[in-house]
Order: sequence, then C-alpha cells, then structure tokens
Amino acid sequence: MPEAPDLEVVKDYLNAYLKDTPVTSCKVLRPTVVRSFAAAEVLDDLPGRTVLDAHRRGKFLTLRFSGGRSLVINPMLTGALQHCKDSVRVQKKTCLILNVGGDMDLRYLDDRQMGKVYYIDNGENCREAQDDLIPQYTSLGPDMLSGIAFDEFQSRLKKFNGEIKGVLTRGAFVSGIGNAYSDEILFAAGISPFKKCQALKSDEMRTLHTQCHQVLVEATEVLKTRMGVDIHKKVRDFLQVHNKGGEPCPKCGGNITQLHANQRITSYCRNCQPGLLIRN
Repeated sequence: MPEAPDLEVVKDYLNAYLKDTPVTSCKVLRPTVVRSFAAAEVLDDLPGRTVLDAHRRGKFLTLRFSGGRSLVINPMLTGALQHCKDSVRVQKKTCLILNVGGDMDLRYLDDRQMGKVYYIDNGENCREAQDDLIPQYTSLGPDMLSGIAFDEFQSRLKKFNGEIKGVLTRGAFVSGIGNAYSDEILFAAGISPFKKCQALKSDEMRTLHTQCHQVLVEATEVLKTRMGVDIHKKVRDFLQVHNKGGEPCPKCGGNITQLHANQRITSYCRNCQPGLLIRN
C-alpha cells in the first residue's frame, strides 16, 4: 500500500515533470477502477486539458487540470503511477493511460484493482466541488507527514479504542499512515502494536506523536534518493522491521516477530516493544 512518504515523492515528481503538460489522449482499460463524477466522461473530457499540479492528502493523490477538473487517486493496496515512454509495453495491470507531452504516458497500474481513480469537478470553474462524492476523502484526519500539534494528536487519539496499530492506520484519526509505516513508527516509539490506546501513558503518547512525524519525514528523504524516475516501484528494503520477520532486530539483535492476520502483516520486536497480544 502506498503511504504518505511514497505519495509525497510521487507528488513532487509529478510537479517537477508534468506541470503545464497537455493531455493528448486518454484510454480507460479497466472501467471498474475509473469513475467519472464530472459532467462528462474522463475518456472524452480530459484530452485537451493541461496538467496544472499535483497534491497529496493522506493516502490520496490529486492531479489538477485546466478547466476545473481533477483526478483523485486512492491507490489502496497495489495502485501506482508510472511515467514512461508511450512505446513501453503496457502491463496487464494497467487501468488508465494518459498521453502527456507527446511521446510520454502517465499510467495508473493496479494489480488487484482495489484502488479507484475519480474524475471530478474541483470547484474552480464555477461548478460545485465534488470532493464529498469520494469515499473517505472528506472525513480524513490531519496529515501526519505535514505534522499536527501534540494537543490535537492527544485529543483525537482519546476518541478511539482498540489496539494502537489499528488506530494509527485509520484515516479518521490521522491520515497518511498504513500497514508498513505503522510498524515502523511503533518500533521507533518502543510501543507494542497490540497495546490499547486507552492504556498509553502520557510519555508514550508524546513519544508516539514525535515518531509518527519523524519516521514519515525520514522515510520521505530516503525515497527521494531511491525512487528516481521509477515512481511505480515500491521501495521498502530500508525499513527497520516491517516485513522482516525472523531477521535480527536492529536495536537488540533478537528475532523480529511477524504475524499475518486479515491479509495484513504486523512486524515488531518482542524485546523492544514489550506487551501481550490480547484478542477480545
């Protein structure tokens, strides 16, 4: 799942290479992935418009076009953008192709086709903005990579019950954190992923707040140097614990524990993140 650091780097790349670029054609290869809420279908309406800029909000990425239109992308588990020559072989997982700048394509890839691409009026051309039609978009909490004050973080966290890892990945609490970086944040904070929110001590909450932002910022800096032009590739080998079950913990040298549940991986160190796995 692309998370805030991944999408922040993609956003910066798009702003560097696609600003003021005209869209010359649009192909929808997987209609179930692309949804048009605007007055016209994306296939016919987008060609002829110009890319203005890209924005990120949590784990959503938005491309803004001339004439008051936007593509809002929720990549979910396996969605990604690929910027390449139009002569590059089209992969089977390609869902949408925009020809941008003559011989270049911007493609949306999604192996499982769980993500969605929404074509909307963005409210900039005397039309009503359609953001509220996008599931979960308007209910997102503050963006954790951008940072929020501790008092707001604490106040929001107190509204949630359950295990801290699950709460960190809920966009209604804070946005931008998914399965991988929740593992990294909790490892950096020394907190068990199974600890209940209401059981967090004040010093743990402060440490958690600090690490939520710091881990995302540091990962973004790494990805800026590692991703390059291959913005469709997932780079996770530099992470400390996520998906590294059985490997030595970088802090204590003990084995990293990895659990699989509900199609999700939880990776942590039992020594550095003490606590019991409790299921109600």
